[in-house]
Amino acid sequence: MVDDWWGGRAMAAMLPRLFIDHFAQTSYVVEDADGRLAGFAVAFLSPDDVQTVYVHFIGVDPALRGSGLGRELYARVAREAKAAGRSRIAAVTSPVNTTSLAFHAALGFEIGPVVPDYDGPGEDRVPMTWTLR
Repeated sequence: MVDDWWGGRAMAAMLPRLFIDHFAQTSYVVEDADGRLAGFAVAFLSPDDVQTVYVHFIGVDPALRGSGLGRELYARVAREAKAAGRSRIAAVTSPVNTTSLAFHAALGFEIGPVVPDYDGPGEDRVPMTWTLR
């Protein structure tokens, strides 16, 4: 579903099972009334930056975008981050994903400049940080 949700972009390889197996306590899945996947967030407590929770992936079924589900997923991550004593949520996105950039900015993320080759040659990313209050 991930590739379909990202408009046919090859994204599934960026979400290997290890994230679900090792970060289940900080990751969330939401199903619709029929038991179909509606949205998810895969996050983890940064072991190297004790103030940060890193959101590796967040996705909402395109048919449900604008419903507030993505905002609620981030609200849950923020609650868990605060409970763990963390004060910041970090994430990255592709500079071509203008929908993601707008969504994160609307949530209050500080949007950084594009970092060339962040994930390897030609894989530029935009870092984003949300300071929790």
